[in-house]
Amino acid sequence: MKLDILAIAAHPDDAELSCSGTIASHVAKGYKVGILDLTQGEMGTRGTPAIRLEESDAAATILGLSARENLAFEDVFFSEEKRYQVEIAKILRKYRPEIVLANAVTDRHPDHGKGGSLATKACFLSGLRRLETELDGVPQEAWRPQAVYHYIQNNYIEPDLVVDISDYWEIKKESILAFKSQFFDATSQEPESFISRPGFLDFIEARAREMGHKISVRYGEGYTVERVPGVDNLFHLL
Repeated sequence: MKLDILAIAAHPDDAELSCSGTIASHVAKGYKVGILDLTQGEMGTRGTPAIRLEESDAAATILGLSARENLAFEDVFFSEEKRYQVEIAKILRKYRPEIVLANAVTDRHPDHGKGGSLATKACFLSGLRRLETELDGVPQEAWRPQAVYHYIQNNYIEPDLVVDISDYWEIKKESILAFKSQFFDATSQEPESFISRPGFLDFIEARAREMGHKISVRYGEGYTVERVPGVDNLFHLL
């Protein structure tokens, strides 16, 4: 299956929190979109890897994803070394996305900046024809996405572009809340975490409103770019 867009996320729920409005809007336009989670989030304060995989599946259904995979890298301890780049390159060659959405270039959680940098390196590596990889015993062809856009997460980063997600805000919220183990639940007996506080989802909405305000819409999701975007029609920028 060829994807149009692949979101790469260090943890299950990273994509939902940061770029699920963009995903939903492009699925609605007929594009095929997938998510690649790098870890199972096993070092998180709440939930378990098994629970988070179930929640990931539920969120995938809500968003209408064409594919979702988890590489099960070691949470917190994965690195940018060759073996991790190659595993991501195999997925890139499998799905051949035109656009990759990746973790923020820097953030509160070290895995986010690390995951964003790893995705960038893997996208370049995947395009090298002398890198030999196989899928199910079959050699893979080189593939490099046309663009990598880094979504903005906890820390504020001035965006280079903002996607209007106003019509998809409710889907974004629903996909986030699919991760029931991670967010506020008055009946939960698990320890409180940074993202399980009652006000965290208010922050997510405030951020979306802030990004939307930049382009005069109700809700938006911001991205930083790795190269200058180009257009052949100035009206596409409205």
